Amino acid sequence: MDLQRIPQISHTQSNNFFLLAGPCAIEGEDMALRIAEKVLTITDTLKIPYIFKGSFKKANRSRIDSFTGIGDEKALKILRKVSETFKVPTVTDIHEVSDAEMAAAYVDVLQIPAFLVRQTDLVVAAAATGKVVNLKKGQFMSPESMKHAVTKVTDSGNAQVMVTDRGTMFGYQDMVVDFRGIPTMKQFAPVVLDVTHSLQQPNQSVGVTGGRPDMIGTIARAGIASGVDGLFIETHFDPANAKSDGANMLDLANLEKLLTDLTAIRKTINQL
Repeated sequence: MDLQRIPQISHTQSNNFFLLAGPCAIEGEDMALRIAEKVLTITDTLKIPYIFKGSFKKANRSRIDSFTGIGDEKALKILRKVSETFKVPTVTDIHEVSDAEMAAAYVDVLQIPAFLVRQTDLVVAAAATGKVVNLKKGQFMSPESMKHAVTKVTDSGNAQVMVTDRGTMFGYQDMVVDFRGIPTMKQFAPVVLDVTHSLQQPNQSVGVTGGRPDMIGTIARAGIASGVDGLFIETHFDPANAKSDGANMLDLANLEKLLTDLTAIRKTINQL
């Protein structure tokens, strides 16, 4: 798939994968800048095109007392500061039609959450901003069905769209990645593999999602081997105390080794 259709990553000449990475949620300015700086240092060395990820709010929560954000405008301004400070594009997810125009004023990529990817009004609103649209594949959807979500964006006059696989429900409390879906969805748009959300263990009885971060390397390597265009990795310098999705995030201290290995795998594949 020709990545030139996504301006934010079109500058790459390395034939490497691109990376969407950052914390699950924006918890404050210092933490966002700290994570972005560390990831950028690694990606610059490895020549990995980088997009900083951070949710300005979290609407998909199991419990009413779960952390949802520090305030919409405050978080969005932090995302803009990250972009201006480090000269990197940013991505955040939106949940309501009214979020699209608001978030588009601050970020480069609008992400549609997996639970909401069938919401036509939301997808069309994101497309109408002219920003890159990242469509998360619903946990309940087949790879083939994502063609229709992509078409909603392109039929709205926006060709800047990519699809992210974040696993498929396997029973009530587990996720699996069907790697057969990657070449299928690459027929429609560039494909990203969300490594960390694919390892979630949702619907726990305590109302807090679990995860398998020990399997991050396994899923990421398999994704690169199967030809994904990009990877999505949530990372934090203190996952145990992160305010959202800490159970399946990658410890920032482990990111450099992982990306170094993945870059070597991609280089080998490119030579085949």
